[in-house]
Amino acid sequence: MNHISEILHTAHIIAVVGLSSKRYRPSYGVSEYMKKAGYRIIPVNPREKEVLGEIAYPDLDAVPGPVDIVDIFRRSEFVPEIVEAAIRKGARVIWMQEGVVHEAAARRAETAGLTVIMDRCILKDHRRLAHAS
Repeated sequence: MNHISEILHTAHIIAVVGLSSKRYRPSYGVSEYMKKAGYRIIPVNPREKEVLGEIAYPDLDAVPGPVDIVDIFRRSEFVPEIVEAAIRKGARVIWMQEGVVHEAAARRAETAGLTVIMDRCILKDHRRLAHAS
C-alpha cells in the first residue's frame, strides 16, 4: 500500500483510457472524483470529443505532453496495446481498474520500468489514503 500512497502523492496527470461521457459509467465517476481531488484528467477515447471539460484524445499517442498514470477502463484483452503506448509515452504508472487483469502486459510494463497496479480502483485507494491521514 505504501507504493500506492507514493504514486498518488507524486502523480499529477492521469490519462484515463476508456473514459466515457456517460455519467453512469464507472470511468466517469472515478475521473470526476480524481479531478475534484486535484489531478489533471486526460480523457482517452476515440468516441469522445470532450469529457469533464477536458479535450478527449483518440489514443495515448495523440496526448500532448507528459502523463504520470495511465488508468485503464478497458477490457483486459486491450491492455497490451495500451501498455505499449504508455511505454512510448514515458508514463510512470499503469493502473488497471478493478476487473482489469493482464499478467503478461503487467510484466512487459514492469520490464520497461513502469510501476503496475492491477485490479484496484484508484478512487477507492485515494479515498482510503485521504481518510487515513
